[in-house]
Amino acid sequence: MASLLYSKRIVSGLCAGLFGLLVVGIGGVFFTFALCSIVHLALIEYFRMAEFAGIKPATKTTLFACQILLITTYCDSQGFFGGDFASAVLALSGALICLWLLLQPVTGSISDIAASIFGLFYLGYLPSYWIRLRNLIDIDSLPLNELINNNSELFTPGLIITLVSCLMIVASDIGSYYFGRIFGKIPLTPISPSKTIEGAVLGIFCSIFIGILTSYILNLDFFGFLLSSLLGALVGLLAIVGDLIESMLKRDAGIKDSGNVLPGHGGIFDRIDSYIFTPSIVYYLIKIIIPIVN
Repeated sequence: MASLLYSKRIVSGLCAGLFGLLVVGIGGVFFTFALCSIVHLALIEYFRMAEFAGIKPATKTTLFACQILLITTYCDSQGFFGGDFASAVLALSGALICLWLLLQPVTGSISDIAASIFGLFYLGYLPSYWIRLRNLIDIDSLPLNELINNNSELFTPGLIITLVSCLMIVASDIGSYYFGRIFGKIPLTPISPSKTIEGAVLGIFCSIFIGILTSYILNLDFFGFLLSSLLGALVGLLAIVGDLIESMLKRDAGIKDSGNVLPGHGGIFDRIDSYIFTPSIVYYLIKIIIPIVN
């Protein structure tokens, strides 16, 4: 039974990985549509967890708001509106969610409002940064523009950074899981007893290794090497934090998995929890921190 479950985990993981590689590689509207679908399914699982905990969130309103937020983020990245409309959608969505709960026959509680706004932020706003990251074209602060043809719409800095970030997360997840099983002795946190400090640390080192390998493949200078290594450490840490936050939510809801869509992995939320914090941090690292250092 255990070997069958493990086999299902491997197969579904490979299928999810190939699908992710495909949508990241294609980019554009297809990438945005895929992200919209993933976010929608993850939100449904999240709100089901909230209902298990006795909370009555603004489910339909938040689901709709998150889709609009992702679409406007894509439009902003393409310069369709000439402004930051996604930020306006985020603010208006928060107000709309509160208004919807206010107008219900039984007025929403603090928990209802908090769960709804958290869903908007955590599974709507934060994942939207994958769209911003994937659509980065010209990045003067990174040593990538000299290596690729910036006139190409297929091979851009955004594609490289998105792929590398995803590979770092995968390396962190796999490293934490397998090294934790082999060497793990000290529990990382009571929230997730199966995770160990040894597994987490070695998982982060796996992510750093992807950063070092990337700097070698792209023939980056010493600054690029340091940047790739730092990015690997940061992404590996954020992947673990995202995993632990979802574990905290599941424990509060009294469930083991958020769903059963992916055999051996659980639900969509279970599979993407490591990918939630990474894009926003990487995006602002590139847009703000690195130019300051340079």
